[in-house]
Amino acid sequence: MPLTPPADIPTDADLVAALVAAQHPDLAGPLRLVSDGWDNQLYRLGDAYAVRIPRREVAAHLIEHEQQLLPGIAARVSARVPAPVRVGAPSDLFPWPWSIVEWIDGVDGASVGAGERAGIAEALAEFVGELAVPAPDAPHNPVRGVPLASRREVVATRLRSLSGRMEVAALEQAWREALAAPAWDGPPLLLHGDLHPGNLLLTETGGLAAVIDFGDVTSGDPATDLATAWLTFDGDARERFRAALPVAPDRATWLRARGWAVTMGSALAMSSDDNPRMASLARHALDQLA
Repeated sequence: MPLTPPADIPTDADLVAALVAAQHPDLAGPLRLVSDGWDNQLYRLGDAYAVRIPRREVAAHLIEHEQQLLPGIAARVSARVPAPVRVGAPSDLFPWPWSIVEWIDGVDGASVGAGERAGIAEALAEFVGELAVPAPDAPHNPVRGVPLASRREVVATRLRSLSGRMEVAALEQAWREALAAPAWDGPPLLLHGDLHPGNLLLTETGGLAAVIDFGDVTSGDPATDLATAWLTFDGDARERFRAALPVAPDRATWLRARGWAVTMGSALAMSSDDNPRMASLARHALDQLA
């Protein structure tokens, strides 16, 4: 099974400190690594900020997408999002763009169970509705927002692989129904693109603190983001989420949303062998789809 890819360019606190000192010396301060993901690392910078820096070349373009779109998104949605407060330019020290963002305190949505996430059902529905405006000029993403039929072969391959470890009949049925549903024929709507619990922060009291990691931001079929109904919630909270959406999804959209949950849940399962956090997200999603 795929493991976390190695960094194309390893970074450390000394390199990040040098970047900040060279380009934004007024924000220089103590740094500590708080997240080391597939695509990016996040260093907390003092108390108020964080540095988001790509660890792979492919992620550098995603950082650029965030820099382009997040300021406008932050001005329009109710939920907090980590819009860049400063932009880091490619330099001799580091060849790719990077960002300084506001630090947002919160509980990692992947670190708690569905019962604890249930309290954000209405707030997350509001965010999804506010975000989904026509955006024909949003960055292209070949694996999000696209017609589900374009993911047919890769999902079939994942399900065949998973069949050796779990019962996949319900996943295959959900996938067939999604493929058979009418495709989205409206304008391409703005999408977060990766709306699973690991990209949600909760407050200590169970509210929605922030939506983070917009690297997959794109436009297309709104069913893509609606997949969070299965990725994030269990049955009762899923229905509350659906009922709270500003625009009620029709049957075809909801079937496609379940198909997108199969797509994303199977992807999480295929990339979680060395990552217990991702493995937990995959188990929840696939259990909800079963």
